[in-house]
Amino acid sequence: MTYVRACGLGELEEDTPKRVELDGTPVAVVRTEGEVFAVNDICSHANVSLAEGEVDDCHIECWLHGSRFDLRSGKPDSLPATRPVPVYPVKIEGDDVLVSLTQES
Repeated sequence: MTYVRACGLGELEEDTPKRVELDGTPVAVVRTEGEVFAVNDICSHANVSLAEGEVDDCHIECWLHGSRFDLRSGKPDSLPATRPVPVYPVKIEGDDVLVSLTQES
């Protein structure tokens, strides 16, 4: 599995998504509940950035229609979204947040 640097750990504010682009793929990186998560930044219901939404209880909410996605699994837990968003493996090395574009789910 190949990991690429997404950002510095110090660049992530708690519960505030950060949008990065890795090899042409938009990714929302989120630090919440003591962990760092990475999901595809495009809502599976509408073509909008999830990084512009809010984070609460390990979920990210699409700002346009209100669908919430679990940051651990990518699965939506509210309509109108019915399809999950891809979740990517994350590891921390020093102050670097590394993400693999190989999907976990």
